[in-house]
Amino acid sequence: MNDEFSKIYQQIIDDDMNTAMQQKGYRPLYTASERSKIVVIGQAPGKKAQEAMIPWQDASGDTLRSWLGVSKEQFYNPDIIALLPMDFYYPGKGKHGDLPPRKDFADRWHPMLLGNMLEIELVVLIGSYAQKHYLGKTAKQNLTETVRNFNEYLPQYFPLVHPSPLNFRWQAKNSWFKVDVIPKLQQRVQSIIGADS
Repeated sequence: MNDEFSKIYQQIIDDDMNTAMQQKGYRPLYTASERSKIVVIGQAPGKKAQEAMIPWQDASGDTLRSWLGVSKEQFYNPDIIALLPMDFYYPGKGKHGDLPPRKDFADRWHPMLLGNMLEIELVVLIGSYAQKHYLGKTAKQNLTETVRNFNEYLPQYFPLVHPSPLNFRWQAKNSWFKVDVIPKLQQRVQSIIGADS
């Protein structure tokens, strides 16, 4: 982590909006480098990821890596892939799973971090929170249609459904996803990181 990234990391820790997280012993969970070529933007760390301080270290991460066509080594190398969720802290439990990321968090910290990543070629947007934030009015009426029309957002963005095992029904219902979307994603990723493989 260079000096600028170290400075931002400390600013996140010291920010009043994160005091409660610090009191729980949580540290901001993301990876970034000035040389990152692909940025993966998801929702927020789960409890296990927050406690282990390893993002996407679960079945969802295994699926995501297979969709991207990358190894664990490539995935966790910030010079290749930055992992930048919409909130860098586990948000807590709600009635129906984890709470959503805090609304103002990405607005505050993403521009600072992304502004220091000088070689970004692709931003992968996982789930509706990331897609609504980054695609704005160009996002379709729902996540399914946004993902189905992924070509409209290239070469800058690539929208995806969350790779959670809980989404097996969605994947079964939308067979076009693995046939049409995943091969294009893997081609795009390999065209970017092929030299680093």
